[in-house]
Amino acid sequence: MAYSMGDLKKNLNIELDGVPYKIVEYQHVKPGKGAAFVRTKIKSLLDGRVIEKTFHAGDKADEPNLERKKHQYSYNEDDMYYFMDAETYDMLSLPKNLIEYEVQFLLDGMEVEINFHNNKPIGIELPGTVVLEIVDTTPSSKGDRQGACRKPAVVNTGATITIPCHINTGDKIKVDTKTGEYVERVK
Repeated sequence: MAYSMGDLKKNLNIELDGVPYKIVEYQHVKPGKGAAFVRTKIKSLLDGRVIEKTFHAGDKADEPNLERKKHQYSYNEDDMYYFMDAETYDMLSLPKNLIEYEVQFLLDGMEVEINFHNNKPIGIELPGTVVLEIVDTTPSSKGDRQGACRKPAVVNTGATITIPCHINTGDKIKVDTKTGEYVERVK
């Protein structure tokens, strides 16, 4: 299926010149003179680059051949990360540079969705939030109970998260995997 200018919207996946993109910003422009057009920012699903693209009447974008499959994270060895297919139990390896951001939230046994473009893995989708344990942070003092104070903390996956000052080493927190931000303390 081909998308025309009128079909475009935010978060739609499109393919241009064999590369899959996601529309991250979308603006329909109707100038006083001339024909309307759509100004977009699109993010490559292959390498994460964001580019600006303007679509005019008559321009077409294809629907990408994307597929998602559930996998379970098993282990990593050097710069390779291994995932097991939830249905066939086949192992799939991905290089660290393909999932650089997601690695900081990856836990043993975590279920993820691997994105494929034309049967080639191009990245992973993590759950929306993940529960992590604080392994290193500065101790809180009695005056830090207001919640406005923030401090850095290292979690059990090695990532550094900014947390409220009243949270201590050993506490568990919920983290948004899209933004990398602290959500709440978990009991």
